[in-house]
Amino acid sequence: MKFTTERESLLRPLQLVTGVVERRQTLPVLSNVLIKAADGAVSITGTDLEVQLVATIDGIDIEQEGAATVPARKLADIWRSLVEGAPVSLVVEGDRTIVRSGRSRFALATLPVDEFPDAVTQQADVKVSLPLADMQRLLDKTSFAMAQQDVRYFLNGLLLEITDSHLRAVATDGHRMAMCTVGQNVSGVDRIQAIVPRKGVIELGRLLNDSSADVELSLGSNHLTVKQAAYTLTTKLVDGKFPDYETVIPKETGRSLVGDRETLRHAFQRASILSNEKYRCVRLSLEGEQMKIEANNPEQEEAEEIVAVEYEGDSLEIGFNVAYLQDVLGVLDTESVRLSVADANSSALIEAPGVDDSLYVVMPMRL
Repeated sequence: MKFTTERESLLRPLQLVTGVVERRQTLPVLSNVLIKAADGAVSITGTDLEVQLVATIDGIDIEQEGAATVPARKLADIWRSLVEGAPVSLVVEGDRTIVRSGRSRFALATLPVDEFPDAVTQQADVKVSLPLADMQRLLDKTSFAMAQQDVRYFLNGLLLEITDSHLRAVATDGHRMAMCTVGQNVSGVDRIQAIVPRKGVIELGRLLNDSSADVELSLGSNHLTVKQAAYTLTTKLVDGKFPDYETVIPKETGRSLVGDRETLRHAFQRASILSNEKYRCVRLSLEGEQMKIEANNPEQEEAEEIVAVEYEGDSLEIGFNVAYLQDVLGVLDTESVRLSVADANSSALIEAPGVDDSLYVVMPMRL
């Protein structure tokens, strides 16, 4: 294999594919990326056996077709360090891959190509094409609420639900829930649900910043494949049953406040400085046209913020994890926000007034 290209043409693809490769591997070859040169295109594949990313770059001057596996992070670091705009050649000589650019030369050890895992192929049950903005919105509005290393493994991911009228993403860690829905006509589908693992969601989020092209989803029984422009991401699905998220959404909320989102976000941020570092609890006291935010910690330090709000209902005191409230206010993009509760022991429903595609549920904390 031998080809020459400019540094920039492979820089971003190499960085994205290397992101999939785990630093510690059980199989040595999984620390490598598979590079193939054929038919005027170079493809780079990285995998950890759970998530696989393939980048295909066209229009490259290929002198000799072939394939090799090359240490992923070393190659990415070398490529990143080369001079901007410089031509780079890559050639396989025996069991080494030689990278040359200007007066620089690097010889990298390779492993046999046949040791690299075969590309994942599967039969797709459903195929959906949607605009990039819709896919980004689904991820941005919900992924922050995924659990991390929870023993309830089905929470360590994102629920993707496809019906004949919408595409929906739901994430929860058991203490809060985020849901976002975009309209989508998918013929012949009643209701299909799949849990995408946390790593697959994170890599997909990184990938979608690279192009403005539409996103194609292919959902099978145990894999999700996402194609966008030059990239194809395939991830295994989590084998488990996601909680019935609809039962978590509060149906009756007698008390409701509406406030300026940025004002509230900054007030919570300031109050959080003196909150208990372990529990992060803040007390909200609602009465009349104002809300008092209070925080304290074991050092007897206290913070108090008073914010003007529109509030309907009796006076109320309720506690929340301030980080959860900050996360929600950080992903909403409207001027105002509505927080509704039934009483001091019920979960809060947080929405953007006039926007019905996303909603958030946060459980209260005992004061």
